[in-house]
Amino acid sequence: MKAVEAKLLSLLQKSPQFIIPIYQRTYSWTDKQCRQLWDDILRAGSTDSITVHFIGSIVYVEQSQSQISLQAPLLVIDGQQRLTTVVLLLEALARALGDQEPLDGFSAQEVRESYLCNRHGKDDRYFKLLLSQTDNASLKAIIRNSDQPKDPSLRITQNFRLFAELLKAHSADLAPVCRGLAKLMVVDVALTRDQDNPQLIFESMNSTGKELSQADLIRNYILMGLEPTLQTRLYEDYWRPMELDFGQEAYGSEFDSFMRHYLTVRTGEIPRERDVYEAFKEHSRTKDVLEAGIEALVRDIRVFARYFCAMALGAEKDESLSQAFHDLRELKVDVAYPFLLELYHDYANGLLSHSDFVAAARLVESYVFRRAICGIPTNSMNKTFPALSKAIRKDRYFESIQANFLALPSYRHFPSDDEFSAAFQTRDLYNLRSRIYWLRRLENHGRKERVPVGEYTIEHILPQNEKLSSAWQQALGPEWQAIQQKWLHTLGNLTLTGYNAEYSDRPFPEKRDMFGGFRQSPLKVNAGLGQLEVWNESAIIARSWRLAEEALEVWIKPKLDPVIVAQYRPERVRVTGGFAIEDHPPLLSPALRDVFTAFRQAVLSLDPCVTESFMKLYVAYKAETNFVDIVPRSQHLRLVLNMAFPAISDPKGRCRDITGRGRWGNGDVEVDLKSLDDLPYIMGLVRQSFERQMGDGGEA
Repeated sequence: MKAVEAKLLSLLQKSPQFIIPIYQRTYSWTDKQCRQLWDDILRAGSTDSITVHFIGSIVYVEQSQSQISLQAPLLVIDGQQRLTTVVLLLEALARALGDQEPLDGFSAQEVRESYLCNRHGKDDRYFKLLLSQTDNASLKAIIRNSDQPKDPSLRITQNFRLFAELLKAHSADLAPVCRGLAKLMVVDVALTRDQDNPQLIFESMNSTGKELSQADLIRNYILMGLEPTLQTRLYEDYWRPMELDFGQEAYGSEFDSFMRHYLTVRTGEIPRERDVYEAFKEHSRTKDVLEAGIEALVRDIRVFARYFCAMALGAEKDESLSQAFHDLRELKVDVAYPFLLELYHDYANGLLSHSDFVAAARLVESYVFRRAICGIPTNSMNKTFPALSKAIRKDRYFESIQANFLALPSYRHFPSDDEFSAAFQTRDLYNLRSRIYWLRRLENHGRKERVPVGEYTIEHILPQNEKLSSAWQQALGPEWQAIQQKWLHTLGNLTLTGYNAEYSDRPFPEKRDMFGGFRQSPLKVNAGLGQLEVWNESAIIARSWRLAEEALEVWIKPKLDPVIVAQYRPERVRVTGGFAIEDHPPLLSPALRDVFTAFRQAVLSLDPCVTESFMKLYVAYKAETNFVDIVPRSQHLRLVLNMAFPAISDPKGRCRDITGRGRWGNGDVEVDLKSLDDLPYIMGLVRQSFERQMGDGGEA
């Protein structure tokens, strides 16, 4: 490896051509990075005391031991974002200069012939910088000042326009821009293909500029070290089609998420967002993947990417599946994508029927929406769906999905019809994030001619105005304020209309009888309103009940014989941890036997998922993981709660902060249990740790 300091413009001038390999990410600098570079250039060009401005490294592979003077193209390993941005700025500057030469060597002709083009080069050899795919066509069109391709690069064209606008604002004096460009310095790093490892160097240098995404790192890891012919074929056959399916914007914003979901399906483990690349490398080195070969791995990613685009990006062609995926997207059910990807794969391979796949997607929707309406936190769902995947019996596919939904333990449970109906009638639905979603689903359920609900607005039949008119007060009765406060944003009082402005705060009879009023409304959610004489608490409650009954048909709960469900319900697992209660003599002593017996009964009764594990030095109680550990002492039980000390609610001040201390057990909260009299209060503390872990508090 040869590394020297160099002026960026000199490097561009001396080099015959920089080529961005196909495995590199597309150009991705945004307005923010471009403006930062522009500000840095102006500051350097306007300040004599700043002699150079360092902008990072340009790392490239020489095709042989040749020097730049031998005219061999250079493959860029790191620095394409900086190179591309400066080239865009230079072309914008050349156009802005016109006949000016504000600084020696900075005429329009010299800028183009020195830094942008090879004057005598033919075809692609004419350009100093060649990008990949869509970026390349757009950049070449800009350099040649010709029309953009049909599908231009968004970042290339947007950033070029940005620089043109910035230069126009400084057209009276372009000398600072020229001086600033002349002061740009880089570390010129030339690698030798036979001696250096481009992938390791690439990873180590991914700390400047716009950080690479996990997907960028994965693509480079797969393709960079391959023989060029195979590299090109895998990119063109598999990776490039994925980029096109995602589209320029979604590839940058969604592909990382897809790779995380893909790895969850293939490994059974959910990698952290920042660890997707490392998880992929580990997966790619497993025996089965290595034996299948790199092409099989890339082909598999391509297959699942197609499923993901169908579900998450609206590319599904089948109408019923497309509608189901659209509704899931509105609910933002990202945690369910690994489960749904596996279902899609089995559907595509004939293991799951079309009707069962649609029904399964609708069950996911119902499960998530019912829990949202019932106010159940979503924290636990990132564990729920992977568990469902593992529990599927593919010889009884849809039955096993239904049964496992019904067999979910209490904190993950599928809300019952009664629970959902009651919450749906009384919940503030107007301020729900998905308020248009639930109205659209109610309105269009069972319709073949779907209503474009997005063209309507939400109407409060009983107005939001705190100063209700005398007509409204009379209709509601003496408790009108309490009624308005209680029912204003609830199911019974909300509807859809195209006449929101005309309705305003009018009395109900006027809203009913006016042109476009409730008597004339063709919407299903307005059915019956035209026949009512008065709108009061009784009318709101009656409509709430009717719509809630309809909702049970929209967001259904599985219905299976309890005998079938019992076949899928796992028995409580009693984990030993390799030890037994006899290994902890204090727990059997007269002083603690009754206290421990009562405590373990109370903890195991919290939920069927709770397990007890006797370890060498403590007893662990787990749900997702340990939520309370017992460290036996001669006269008391020392409890360690697995939560941060500031999060515990402890009115009596019994807990101790053990953050950072070397104690047995898991967590930062310690408390002693000495007698049965203390048990109710202590269990209140333990329950906080359990519920926080299960999703009833804290962060996911």
